[in-house]
Amino acid sequence: MTSTFKGLLAGVAMAIFALPAYSRDITIDLAGEPSSLDPHVQWNPDSYYVYRNVFDNLVTRNNSGEIVPQIATAWDQISETELVLTIREGVSFHDGEALEPSDVVYSVKRITNPDFASPQLGQFNQIIGAEVLEGNKVKLTTNGPYPALMAQLVKLSIVPEHVVEALGKEAFNAAPLGSGPYKFEEWNRGISVTLARNGAYWGDSGVFERAIFRAVPDAATRLADLQAGTADLVVSIDADAAAQLEGNPEVKALSAPTERVGYVGLNLDKPPFNDVNMRKAASLAIDRLGITEGLLQAGEVPMAQMASPAHFGYNPDLPLFDYDPETARKITGENPDLAQTPATLATAPVFDQRIVQAVQQMLNDAGFNISISMTDMPTYLNIVRSDPADNSELSFGRWSCACQDADGISYPTLHSDSLWSRVNVPELDALLEKARVSLDPEVRQAAYNEVSEIVRENYYLLPMYQAAVLYGAAAELQFEPTANESMFLNRMSIAE
Repeated sequence: MTSTFKGLLAGVAMAIFALPAYSRDITIDLAGEPSSLDPHVQWNPDSYYVYRNVFDNLVTRNNSGEIVPQIATAWDQISETELVLTIREGVSFHDGEALEPSDVVYSVKRITNPDFASPQLGQFNQIIGAEVLEGNKVKLTTNGPYPALMAQLVKLSIVPEHVVEALGKEAFNAAPLGSGPYKFEEWNRGISVTLARNGAYWGDSGVFERAIFRAVPDAATRLADLQAGTADLVVSIDADAAAQLEGNPEVKALSAPTERVGYVGLNLDKPPFNDVNMRKAASLAIDRLGITEGLLQAGEVPMAQMASPAHFGYNPDLPLFDYDPETARKITGENPDLAQTPATLATAPVFDQRIVQAVQQMLNDAGFNISISMTDMPTYLNIVRSDPADNSELSFGRWSCACQDADGISYPTLHSDSLWSRVNVPELDALLEKARVSLDPEVRQAAYNEVSEIVRENYYLLPMYQAAVLYGAAAELQFEPTANESMFLNRMSIAE
């Protein structure tokens, strides 16, 4: 009896000491519902914020932006086209099954399979081979040299082959299972996604027992939730909202410049923007400086290219677009029937609608006939990835590759084989392909310089600004925003 009692006491003591020093839930208000929780099926902020905590990636970036190990603990470029990665041992998926090098190979082949049609395909399609090697290693083979490979592998999530194959694509998306610091618990469609801490995680699992990601499209409601204490962190606030937090000791605003570029996409196959003069008029009508300084006011910088200073491949010498509404009106006035062709500007709640409305007003003031089409994020994504005949005439977007290399932003938005591109220009394709395979940084930079100049001269799309990210947070929440806009729960804490 005494021995049993002592054993029970010891068990209780061990349980007590095994608990984390601090334990509570965290509630995060997103601008929209995730469109997918399968990391290979989607790439948008609201999905990324959630699934990146469920899955480990091959490698990751620390808060300083350096590429550091995650599932791969080491890597060796053994030739211009072969990269060998050492896979971390002792990692388990959330069902207890071990993560094996074969799961890494499976994940690579899944996301690079053209028939799978991943929206991220353009960022990984230089990988043409993946195989398991002895010694817990995996070899990746690329179609020629690919200097951006490590930067792209930051985004490659590892999925469990045994689960994906057993469940199928749709069921896996509904109940994703990874190896990350948090486990999927519940998806209440249209309302929230709940994750639970993975106590068996190989690394730091973080301090929060659960994370509740809520879909709150209305920015004013997100702000009110934060101020009322019903949300700990809210995304996509603007400078006006950040100013409202000043003076309240219970909350704070957090910000950082990002690698994301805000831009207006143009359908080059439908009037009026299949005409270069109409595209020029649209560009001249948009006051980029007025939007960044008058509306955004959070450190955004006007851009004339699909890259920012956070990217390799940024051209610091490219002049900004001119703002000349008078000339814009003159151009549209010379061909009023074409300019007045009804055109739709596609958008979604995750974007700052003040910008969308400002762009609409500026274009209409210049003689265009633009209406706004607001849809939920999944519908918006389907629109902007559809065939030109079904696509909107314009769309507002903010592109980030989370890779800090122009290959991850210029290739998907400008290359003709990308699902996201509405541009089909052989000269651009050749330059983008040259930049992505050269091992000479000077050759790559020169190619990207030429790409940005061609896009600027022909107005193939209209870059607007380098975005800054603004969050609202509870005062005690310790969270460091980063350029790649990651929201790692296990890097957050509560100030004591």
